[in-house]
Amino acid sequence: MATSAEIMEALADYQNQCNNNNRLRRMQRDWTKRIHFITEDTGDAFTMEIIKGEIIWNREGREGTPDVIVTARSEDMCDMFWGDLNPAQKYLDGEIRVKASQEDVQRIDAITMIIWPDV
Repeated sequence: MATSAEIMEALADYQNQCNNNNRLRRMQRDWTKRIHFITEDTGDAFTMEIIKGEIIWNREGREGTPDVIVTARSEDMCDMFWGDLNPAQKYLDGEIRVKASQEDVQRIDAITMIIWPDV
């Protein structure tokens, strides 16, 4: 089980990785979303704010109305943000659940392929 501090650290690493990926930033330049990440085993929640493809901030708790809700176990959440697991496979297996529009799910799939091509 991952702690809130570990998940926040993983989110910060993910933010740096995404924001420093020029290809991803160009591809997502018109994507502005608020995402809630919910850990089903600990009940922790985290909010990510993305504006024009740039992750602006990550915070503990649920802030505002989300456009996307991602639910997973805390360990999977950390491993996903650190790139230690294939989130696409976990999604297909039902271990990571995404509540979002079809367009947003497709965007997340594209992000996954760019950030984690070899996982």
